[in-house]
Amino acid sequence: MNGNASAHAARHDGLISVAALQALMASTADAASAPLIVDVRFDLADTGAGERAYAAGHLPGARYLHLDHDLSGAKQDAFGAFRGRHPLPEREAFAARLRALGMTPGRQVVAYDAADGMYGARVWWMLRWLGHDAVAVLDGGFAAWQQAGGAVSTAIPTATAAPEAGFQPAAPLEEPLSAPDLLARLGRVRLIDARAGERFRGEVEPLDTQAGHIPGATHRFFKDNLTDGRFKSPAALREEFALILGAQPAGETVHQCGSGVTACHNLLAMHHAGLTGSRLYAGSWSEWSANPRNPLAKG
Repeated sequence: MNGNASAHAARHDGLISVAALQALMASTADAASAPLIVDVRFDLADTGAGERAYAAGHLPGARYLHLDHDLSGAKQDAFGAFRGRHPLPEREAFAARLRALGMTPGRQVVAYDAADGMYGARVWWMLRWLGHDAVAVLDGGFAAWQQAGGAVSTAIPTATAAPEAGFQPAAPLEEPLSAPDLLARLGRVRLIDARAGERFRGEVEPLDTQAGHIPGATHRFFKDNLTDGRFKSPAALREEFALILGAQPAGETVHQCGSGVTACHNLLAMHHAGLTGSRLYAGSWSEWSANPRNPLAKG
């Protein structure tokens, strides 16, 4: 465990199955020791859809976190430069948001969505960025929960905000990479792009200012990590990522996507496969392509 650890139930780090989550929920006698379940359903084309879905039915006790409002920060830096569509918030700001939900040191966090884990993976990465390792994504998401007959609630839980002296950011377990740092390392790191193939090749660009990809990037669509909506086995993922990495160590790998969300899915997949130490370029293509000084590639 890390500096935020305390006496809690067995730690789940990376992925958690429906059965394991149900057992965990059944084994906790009180709210303080129960896992903090966060619903992060979201739709890039309809940013209110996740909140409506949450209101219509969610896992019992789950709280809602919004990609734009809770999992992202200011889109411009202090000098007015664009940081991407979903830049990271300040670490303390995110920790404060978690405390408002009742987060305490060492508490198990479980995130779920309805988008193959793409938003849940962002939560997983961000908690590890805060130095908290007891965080897992519900494998198969809300659909898997329903398919297993899991209870669904419309009750909105009232959380008692945790004291500010409680949960605090610790030494990061995951580190972001800035655009200048990436530019300086191009050609020396293995850069993996999680976007759909047509966006990577520059055939279409529905969201960002220019089409294409960062020179030298290798394509790995995040949905290739899945089979029937669930993550492939560690062995299968290890074999597939080995074809991308070649002789490059996992620790010399950088992940990006459109705005730093689906890239976390590839990070989670590599973690699940035992390939740790790679970095996230959080600004991703949305930040990179907005800077006319940055090189671009197509094809």
